[in-house]
Amino acid sequence: MNLLNNASSPLTRRAREIALSAIEEALKSVDPRGLIKSKITLSDDLLEVNGLRFKLSGFRRIFVIGGGKASGSMAEALEEVLKNRIEDGVVVTPKGTSSQYRTRRIRLYEASHPVPDENSVRGALEIMELAGKAGSDDLVICLISGGGSSLMTIPCQGVSLDDKRRITEMLLRSGANINEINTIRKHLSNFKGGMLAKEAYPATLVSLILSDVVGDRLDVIASGPTVPDPTTFIEAINILKRYNLWDKAPASIRDVLTNGVKGLIPETPKPGDKVFEKVHNIIIGNNRLACLAAIKKLQHQGLNTLFLTSFMEGEARNMGLILSSIAFEVLTSGNPIPKPAAIVLGGETTVTVTGSGIGGRNQEIALSASTRIRGVNGVAIAAISTDGIDGPTDAAGAIIDGETGIRAENLGLNMMDYLINNDSYTFFSRIGDLIFTGPTGTNVNDIAIIVVI
Repeated sequence: MNLLNNASSPLTRRAREIALSAIEEALKSVDPRGLIKSKITLSDDLLEVNGLRFKLSGFRRIFVIGGGKASGSMAEALEEVLKNRIEDGVVVTPKGTSSQYRTRRIRLYEASHPVPDENSVRGALEIMELAGKAGSDDLVICLISGGGSSLMTIPCQGVSLDDKRRITEMLLRSGANINEINTIRKHLSNFKGGMLAKEAYPATLVSLILSDVVGDRLDVIASGPTVPDPTTFIEAINILKRYNLWDKAPASIRDVLTNGVKGLIPETPKPGDKVFEKVHNIIIGNNRLACLAAIKKLQHQGLNTLFLTSFMEGEARNMGLILSSIAFEVLTSGNPIPKPAAIVLGGETTVTVTGSGIGGRNQEIALSASTRIRGVNGVAIAAISTDGIDGPTDAAGAIIDGETGIRAENLGLNMMDYLINNDSYTFFSRIGDLIFTGPTGTNVNDIAIIVVI
């Protein structure tokens, strides 16, 4: 209710309410339980998965493996469909979440995100052990969602977990995008980049994937453990050099990547490898699905709508300026759509951390936008991470309007100081405009909504 009461006028309050209700609808549309049950049906002996049909009598055993921010709810829903047909299962979920789910056949591990810990290794080793037990007459169902890169980790020989943690932290602060980060992760791992599929071969492997990657690249989501890897060791080296991290990276990591280029370490499994002959990778939900659900809700509320893109990328603070410029364009010219208007964008931005503050990319988008939206009535901009965890914070994102800057000044807060220090969480904590959802159990990137009424 505070998020509505912070509005200075009835019109702005209504704009905030519309934006928040659309976000709520978007999250409902990508609930993993509903997605699993909509894609998987069991009738007598016939298992149908997104149009694929499997006679269960043709399999000796069914194993369930996987990990990610949404894997707990995916596992719970899958058990409800398959019940006691599951022989065994191992799924890795984020710390503090496993108690939310009830599974009998599938064992739930907890591990750290976004930087891996010892439990990330233990869980991944358990998954690999179970996958290795599967034979040609077994069915392995893998549940994958964003966050899996951190939650399921087996460092390659010569690289310690501490070294992987260090390079992960460096990459997360560098401004590198998830495609680039995961290219490096895949070449420092015995789990990612198709290695899990290699271990499960020759079993039939069906991977159900909730995408948190712009463009839904299968090899990038959770670093593609069941997907052929088109990237190479030399690409990983070039990415580290691009962000001036090569000389700062642990020596063990430089050694592994250099030896890989020399051919002393085998590449990850590539397209055409026989280990993928019986692998089916299926995306069950993504950012576009969530954005379209938000659009439908906004249309029902009588707004002119535009789904602008699900490929929102780039520096978060720059995206904030873009969102504010779009809002002003609608307000002053009715372009690209006339008011009452709502524009939805999805994707995932990055933050190059130069300050010492705390915040997330969506909070930084909102803070940046608020530096340009000032003194206008009936405008609201909200940005959230669909997993409910924006960066290293407990907030999903933030919402701003034309009075945000004025309210901040009245409290003695300088918005630019907070933006420069990457301290958006502190700023929005003080003015009461953080959006809290708690961990949502899903993960399909970020959503930003502009409302002008």
